[in-house]
Amino acid sequence: MHKVLVIDDDPAITSVLKRGLAYEGFAVDTASTGPQGLAIARDHNPDVVVLDLMLPGIDGYEVLRRLRQADECLPVLMLSANDAPEAQVKGFADGADDYVAKPFSLDVIVARLRALMRRRQAEQPDVLRFDDLSLDTGTRRARRGTRDVELTNTEFEVLRQFLLHPRRVLPKHMLMDRVWGYGFDGGTNVLEVYVKQLRQKLEAAGEPRLIHTFRGAGYVLREC
Repeated sequence: MHKVLVIDDDPAITSVLKRGLAYEGFAVDTASTGPQGLAIARDHNPDVVVLDLMLPGIDGYEVLRRLRQADECLPVLMLSANDAPEAQVKGFADGADDYVAKPFSLDVIVARLRALMRRRQAEQPDVLRFDDLSLDTGTRRARRGTRDVELTNTEFEVLRQFLLHPRRVLPKHMLMDRVWGYGFDGGTNVLEVYVKQLRQKLEAAGEPRLIHTFRGAGYVLREC
């Protein structure tokens, strides 16, 4: 299930998109201001963003710039009542991946979002790397330096999330959602168990720690 963040100050539009995208199988968060959208993007790590241009607080261009600073690969679809060519050119120049003018068809939005997700998945490397750690997503094998690290399926999925978001604090609920699915009991300590197992395997030969606890917030993959 892909996570979509809709940032638009029109409640009628956010309501339509939330219902329609949820029906199509997306998990949807919404925000009505630029700062609120940036905060949700930081805490929830969406897979794709639908971004209005005219927003209170911070306009869509500035939100896009800050999103790009945090994650240059995050797909962003700009949604605007301004269909002038110069507005679209500026949106693409600032880093938007797609541009749809209002009024829009929900079917078009769904098709564009799915195309963006397919493109992002096709662009993801087969081997994810950070420091001396590598993870081959095809063979599902990990290496720490020259040492092979055997992983269970769940350990692989947890580690993959860290390698997809290096140096970013990943909240516990986000990892639980991505690995075990939405609605999984957040009160369990299963995530802590798997993080402990991963640390033991990745540090078995005395290597420095890469998965760190960010107290009160979650975990982060970073250099020691």
